[in-house]
This record gives sequence, structure tokens and C-alpha cells, in this order.
Amino acid sequence: MEAINQHQSIITPLDRVNVDTDQIIPKQFLKRIERTGFGKYLFYGWRFHEDESKNNSFVLNNPLYDGSSILVANHNFGCGSSREHAPWALLDYGFKVVIAPSFADIFYNNCVKNGILPICLEEDKVEYFLKNSKDKRFSIEINLEEQQITDQNGHLYSFDIDRYWKEMLLNGWDEIALTFQYDDYIGRYEQKQKSSNTTTRG
Repeated sequence: MEAINQHQSIITPLDRVNVDTDQIIPKQFLKRIERTGFGKYLFYGWRFHEDESKNNSFVLNNPLYDGSSILVANHNFGCGSSREHAPWALLDYGFKVVIAPSFADIFYNNCVKNGILPICLEEDKVEYFLKNSKDKRFSIEINLEEQQITDQNGHLYSFDIDRYWKEMLLNGWDEIALTFQYDDYIGRYEQKQKSSNTTTRG
């Protein structure tokens, strides 16, 4: 998993509430067994018409936001089913950070476990980002270590994140990699158990 600390990008504004995981990655595309390749199906029902032609009114099809790796949405982002494919699709498309006033808990956890930084920010600040990035390029820089966001106008915002999740993202650890950090402790414990068993048998 790729570590993340300082990250700068223009914003892609998705001013919608209650965006569920079936909208993020529709169920018909969940047959793949790899974690990659889901980006082309991200928000498929909104990006394309029934005849599979592009919906040019949808924000992801606006070339103004090409290259953006920060998605800003509204309340309750990632609600619905617990499918881990949703953060896979976001990450595969190119999003490294998602900002919203609130997230569904399981989706939030799945983001961190897959290397996406989810940031809960107050509603008025999210509205400011959405307004300033509508139909124009608006850049922000995120510093995870300092838990701060700086926008292109010099405004500074702070955000909270659990220390456990922060450490995982800063180091690029998934839960398996995190376990490896305790190799020495586990080794000493196993050695102690072996010694204890030998003494008992003797």
C-alpha cells in the first residue's frame, strides 16, 4: 500500500448526499477477482447513458477536472452495502483523498485499509470547497502529519483522524503489514513459550 502524507491536487466536486456504494461501483461489475480494473466502472450509472455514451453533464466527464486525485462530496458518502470494491474503484480511477462532512463507517474503514485518506470536514468548509471548485480548477494541499488542509487562497483547515488509521496511512501499512511491526515481540513470546514448555516437561 502506498504511503500518503503531503498531497496536492485540484478538487473534483461531487455535490450529492447519500452516495451509496452501488452508485460508486454498480453490482454488475463485482465479478472481477482482482483489486484493479474497477476505475473504469466508477460511478458508471452517472458517467454513462443507457446506450453507454458519455453523460457530459456529470462531473467526472468534465475535462476541467482531469488529473484530479481529491474528491469532495456531501453527507453520508459511501453508505449502503459494505463492498470493498467501492474504495478499489476510487483508487483505481486515481482518487487518493475523499473529503465529506460524514461517511458511512464501514466505507471509511475500507478506505483507510486500501490507502485512501478519508477526511471528515465541517459542512460549511465542504460547501466552500464545492462552491469554489464548481466549473473551475481549485487546488488544495493536505498534510496528514499535521492534520491540516491549505487551499490555494491560503486558508488553513484542521481535521481529526484516529491515531491508528493515521499511522497506517503515513507508513503505507495494511493490517498485515501492521502485524509485521510486532515480529520481534512475537518472536520473543514464542521463544518464552518454548522455554516454558521445555522446563515443564523436564
